[in-house]
Amino acid sequence: MNYVSVNDLANDNNLELLAGKKGLNAKISEDMISRPGLEFAGFFDYFDNKRLVLIGSKDNSFLMLQPEQVQRQNVEKIFKLNPPCLVFSKNVQVSPLFYEYAEQYGICVFQCNLRTTQASSKLYTYLQDMLAPRISVHGTLLDINGMGTLIIGKSGIGKSETALDLIKRGHQLIADDLVEIMEKEPGNLIGSAPEILRRYMEIRGIGIVDVVTMFGAGAYRNRKNIQLVVELQAWDNDKYYDRLGLETQKIKYFNTEITKITIPVLPGRTVSLLVESAAMNEKLKKLGHFAAQEFIEKVDQRAKRGEEE
Repeated sequence: MNYVSVNDLANDNNLELLAGKKGLNAKISEDMISRPGLEFAGFFDYFDNKRLVLIGSKDNSFLMLQPEQVQRQNVEKIFKLNPPCLVFSKNVQVSPLFYEYAEQYGICVFQCNLRTTQASSKLYTYLQDMLAPRISVHGTLLDINGMGTLIIGKSGIGKSETALDLIKRGHQLIADDLVEIMEKEPGNLIGSAPEILRRYMEIRGIGIVDVVTMFGAGAYRNRKNIQLVVELQAWDNDKYYDRLGLETQKIKYFNTEITKITIPVLPGRTVSLLVESAAMNEKLKKLGHFAAQEFIEKVDQRAKRGEEE
């Protein structure tokens, strides 16, 4: 199961630790966030103890209206249910009860430097990114004029060399050799590089190169939605290749299908130009301009006119 440690959550989101240091190693495995308004009223039937608890000004104000004994009872019950941590939004006056029970139960209590709605959005987005399902794919991912294009193929086929030529043409590298793909939601695949491989490429005969040093900061970006997969294959004389582009191949990652194009590699073919053209053609299709279909329609119209004449 994927999880995020409470310590990483705090460090990545600039959360101030108020109490409960012993809970820094706790794990968060749910990307949803609990707002404990009903719990402060004593209703715990649907409390999910896997979720981070975010307490805003309204929640805290409601709690403070309760009799002291009710406050103590409901706050302690939240800690007894063992959520991964509690986060207060900006400017909320934290009751001493939370300090007391944080130390007693070993659960971290933090304060965020954002207002409640902003804090909720930021923490949810962070957890969604960190906990989304991930796979690793051998390939190279680039941003080609706004199209996230994943180049795959057997080792030695020329993926990195093609990518290097595309970067020289002004396109951006996201990941080389190993691409981490996560699905934030069906239809939304995000590709990125493992931290240690960011900015770097391996070119056979040259070695490791840093694209930012060679081509400037504009040659690299951290992540990109994947919209197209291009597979490079060695030319096979016995294989049929679609010459019009009417056939649509798909490849599926998690629950998302995206278009896949196969480009045969042969000496004398400028593969980088072909990949660039494939990406631009796919972008035009998404904008409603399908060149192959328009060509077939024109041929059919001319054939009909010929029959009538």
